Amino acid sequence: MLEKLKDEVLEANKLLKSEELIKLTWGNVSGIDRDSGLVVIKPSGVSYDKMQRQDLVVLDLDGNVVEGELNPSSDTPTHLHLYKAYPQIGGITHTHSLNATAMCQMGQELPCIGTTHADHFYGTVPLARTLTKAEVDDNYELNTGVVIEETFTKNSINVMEVPAVLLHFHAPFTWGKSAMDSFKNSVALESCCEMALKALACGELQEMPQHIQDKHYLRKHGKNATYGQKLIK
Repeated sequence: MLEKLKDEVLEANKLLKSEELIKLTWGNVSGIDRDSGLVVIKPSGVSYDKMQRQDLVVLDLDGNVVEGELNPSSDTPTHLHLYKAYPQIGGITHTHSLNATAMCQMGQELPCIGTTHADHFYGTVPLARTLTKAEVDDNYELNTGVVIEETFTKNSINVMEVPAVLLHFHAPFTWGKSAMDSFKNSVALESCCEMALKALACGELQEMPQHIQDKHYLRKHGKNATYGQKLIK
């Protein structure tokens, strides 16, 4: 079942370690097959080195396990909420990468201060508020997804133009059109946060002018994008 998606999710999870986005088992990647409505996600607490395709867990959007003998990631309710809220999302990555997590713990959003950021995120990566005690006690992981959705709705942010969020006192989530796409956005976010922290050490962060943001984002993601190669038919 969903063997191609499982291979992609497995590869993306293993890349978390090789790209140094995680330590121990501090992260997870999932992907969704929109035709079936089924999600493939990393099992909870399993080493990336030892993890195999058969260890992955397949669930429906209500959290019912369809295939797999291990417990799914503890962050599964967050993933499922985001998949329900945003049908355009095809994959989600959660890490505790050091620089992005430092921004979360500082309570610092990530403004666009350079072209590297603008190549991946069309504007500021927002900081989601701290969950209340009631939200934590009720259903922490589910309410994490609710607060992410609240953040993007409140600030009128397009989730596919800014496919990342920083959770105050917690860590980042990223997403994309696929599991691998969400992983790549985690790589980009971590690099941009590292640059921002180094810049912040020298003074306040200065947001890059909008016209340069437009140029860099739209040449890569706009309908008239010029970045990369066009397939020859």
